[in-house]
Amino acid sequence: MKTWGFNNDDLYYLNEGKHAGLHYIFGAHLIKNSINEIVGTQFTCYAPNAKQVFLACSYNNFDGSKNPLNKIGDSGIWTTFIPLNLEWVMYKFEILTNDDERLYKSDPFGYFAEERPGTASKVYDIEGYEWHDQEYMAKKKKSYQEPLLVYEMHLGSWRRRYGAFIKYNELADELIKHLNEQGFTHVEFLPLYEHPLDDSWGYQGTGYFAATSRFGVPKDLMYLIDRLHQAGIGVIIDWVLGHICEDAHGLYKFDGSYLFEFDDKRLRENETWGTANIDFSKGFPKSFMLSALTYWMDFFHIDGFRIDAVANLFYYLGDSSNGTNEEAIAFLKQLSYHLFSKDDRVLLMAEDSTAFPKVTHPVDSGGVGFNYKWNMGFMNDTLDYFKKDPIHRKWHHNNITFGLTYAFSEQFILPFSHDEVVHGKGTLLNKMPGDYFQKFANYRLLLTLFMTHPGKKLLFMGQEFAHFAEWNNNRELDWNLFKFPAHDSANRYFRDLALVYKHHQPLYVLDHDQKTFKWIDADNKDQSIFSYIRYGNNDDHLVIVLNMTPVVYHDYKLGVPNKGYYYEILNSDKDIYYGSNQYNGLPIKTINSPSHGFSNHIKLTIGPLTGIILKYSKNKPNI
Repeated sequence: MKTWGFNNDDLYYLNEGKHAGLHYIFGAHLIKNSINEIVGTQFTCYAPNAKQVFLACSYNNFDGSKNPLNKIGDSGIWTTFIPLNLEWVMYKFEILTNDDERLYKSDPFGYFAEERPGTASKVYDIEGYEWHDQEYMAKKKKSYQEPLLVYEMHLGSWRRRYGAFIKYNELADELIKHLNEQGFTHVEFLPLYEHPLDDSWGYQGTGYFAATSRFGVPKDLMYLIDRLHQAGIGVIIDWVLGHICEDAHGLYKFDGSYLFEFDDKRLRENETWGTANIDFSKGFPKSFMLSALTYWMDFFHIDGFRIDAVANLFYYLGDSSNGTNEEAIAFLKQLSYHLFSKDDRVLLMAEDSTAFPKVTHPVDSGGVGFNYKWNMGFMNDTLDYFKKDPIHRKWHHNNITFGLTYAFSEQFILPFSHDEVVHGKGTLLNKMPGDYFQKFANYRLLLTLFMTHPGKKLLFMGQEFAHFAEWNNNRELDWNLFKFPAHDSANRYFRDLALVYKHHQPLYVLDHDQKTFKWIDADNKDQSIFSYIRYGNNDDHLVIVLNMTPVVYHDYKLGVPNKGYYYEILNSDKDIYYGSNQYNGLPIKTINSPSHGFSNHIKLTIGPLTGIILKYSKNKPNI
């Protein structure tokens, strides 16, 4: 780590919004001598509109008058050096505003904080963790032609111990075992930076450089990420870029002025979330966020970021009628350029519900610069379709087909996220119509569409074993469901489906290319049967058939592109998955007779509410 300090160049780049290393300047730094002994602690704060800044800490009994900070010229920087090792000391900046108001603020650049409900920062030595993920970091690949199956999770409610949070490092063994068994390639954590309220799930942050103390110290989190990397699992964190929490100790009105946020109340106040929108026409907020994401990549080896509420960045207050937020868009492009310059394998994902163009196109090609965008249309249309009783689905056939008209306009992630299993919406299983058997059949059918549709994948925790109860952030998942045959079988289907996805390149290698997908029959709304082909390289292809009703079909005629054999590699109706066991056990030889625009066809047995994946072989396979 750099020795603490700054110069005129630092100040220039800070004000220009181009400084990505502010964490080396601001905050609390343990100063070490040539033999790595701590000889003092430097506290530095950026408060350009303050009349005076003091250090209120446990070392001085929170009497800030004992340790005033010195202002350095007109830079807006305040600093003091205390020739003591103050590691673990709790502190806040006591800010006297120009209106003679006293504010007690946690450190925006603090590396650690006391556990809630306390709100003070803690001096912490961020250096010294010995990483063992060098092989992973050297060999990880760009994701575009690789399987990408993300497990979205809320760390505080995945597992609990006697109702209490489990520490980062104590979760490592169990989490890695679960992720590997289920076939996930990445884990995405809901925000892990410091936040005051558990029920905000981390989306109303106050300490963007501090791994939340709920689950231990920052090096415990480093250990968890290190272990995940050693197991070959990538790590993504959720990030709120566009708005800040209004709690008194946070960034809001930090020095008595709107240092981070809009001066104009109409643009600033985000009444839906009770937060304040950041003004990216100002230099300091841009440098702050550039530095924060850089810090998490450098010190925590984070592989990527999912940026929350991007609509709120594209448009003022998230509403296109309010106008385009050009400054925020320019910053997104700047951020993209910076992060991909650091590591061109980084994942930068937009949670965006708008039709804003070229979100996932490179900046040099006129795009915003994300490399993935959540496909909210797929999520909404698909779940709306599956909620309907099968007898009514033929009237909503377009819910499934419409998404393919824009599926290749961006590089999409297909998300079944936390937002869809909370606030009365029900879990994936509970959204499904019908009796117990039909609910599970629909659930497996939904997952088949999800895993075979163009786009990378994201699934919220618990949905991999058909969680029945809606997600509650205050309790752990119902792991006892694995004792019930229906849920255990549902999870077996998910695991097998994940294996098919990861080991058959037509499902991922050309995910963002139009030529990867071809409908066999998109128009069979009367039977509510969808059939399509996923192509890979060298004419490798899979045929997918989805029967959205409980009707069973024998000798169903289906056109196929090649002469030879097609055989099932997965059928969601098998009894091992809690199905009725209507399946095609032997390889099916093509018949030289046209159907669906192809020269050959096959005849299938299609079970009720069933998804089928067929693989082509020129010669009869030995199965």
